Amino acid sequence: MAGVLIGAAGLAVLGVVLVVLPGMVVDHDLAGASVAAQDRLKAVNDVRTTLLQAIGGLVLLFGAYATWRQLRVSQDGLRATQEGYVTDRFSRAVDQLGSDNLDVRIGGLHALWRIAEHSARDREAVISIQAAYLRTHLPWPPADPDASTADTHINDVAPLEVRAADAQVALTGLGVVLQNPRQQSWVNLSVTDLRRADCDGLWLHEVNLDRSCMEAAGLYHANLTQASLVSVNLRHADLTTAILRRARLALADLRGAKLVETDLRDADFTGADLREANLRKADARGAVLHRADLRMADLRGTDLTTADLTEARLTGALTSEHTRWPADFDPTTTGVLRTPDPGPEPPPLLQPPGITTQHPPLRSMS
Repeated sequence: MAGVLIGAAGLAVLGVVLVVLPGMVVDHDLAGASVAAQDRLKAVNDVRTTLLQAIGGLVLLFGAYATWRQLRVSQDGLRATQEGYVTDRFSRAVDQLGSDNLDVRIGGLHALWRIAEHSARDREAVISIQAAYLRTHLPWPPADPDASTADTHINDVAPLEVRAADAQVALTGLGVVLQNPRQQSWVNLSVTDLRRADCDGLWLHEVNLDRSCMEAAGLYHANLTQASLVSVNLRHADLTTAILRRARLALADLRGAKLVETDLRDADFTGADLREANLRKADARGAVLHRADLRMADLRGTDLTTADLTEARLTGALTSEHTRWPADFDPTTTGVLRTPDPGPEPPPLLQPPGITTQHPPLRSMS
């Protein structure tokens, strides 16, 4: 009933506007002047046409505003529905991480990975969950009596994707999600067992790996810019073409590690053990190698132009005519061995999943 009354009132107002008002406007403009009836009728019709155009424009504007408001309401509703859907997926994925079934846990980790890629709002939470999952499931030294112990030789340790497939999925997802811009500056993976982990090409920028064990890990072309690797075990790790700019590797164990063509600019290797490490053609300009042990390391073609080599031990290190030293450094007094340059580096050999590299014993092992 109210709608009918409002409609009737609207029609009455419209009738007044279109029937009565044009004549009043014309009479007001004529100010009592005498004009022919035909001319007056034309003037009234002109005013009526103008009013109709104005009313039509107002109707169009109101329609556009109503459409915009409806669109906003629809968008808000859709956004709320999507957020509710993401929240539901997030909750289910987190619940799956506590399952005793390995496949269910892997499914939950993949679901979190997808959520992080499509929801910037949840990305930080997913990163924290993935990091916590790795820390709690792979503590160093191992807490699981069925796992390889800290004393197990690396050749007897299975690849991470074999001994803990869910942890490898979490690590890979974390290294991919971290490529997107984020607010938090550090991700904590300290004191974690990452032996034989596959980190090839992963983005581990500003990740805290202090005191973790990454022995024989694959870090080919990984981005570890400004990462913290204090006292980390990187024996036999493959860091070929990796990026370690401004990374902290103080007291790290890099014996037998492969750092061929690696970006080591401004990295801190204070007190690090680099015996038998392969640093051929690495860019170590500005690197701090104070008290670092580089005995028997391969430094052929390495750029040490502005590196800090104070108290570094270099006895038996291999050098060539392409090794570049700091301007005030005399390598002839350090016991290095001058040998021919090996030439271009061969392309990397990517190993099939599950295949392990057998590492010979290090001569520097005590």
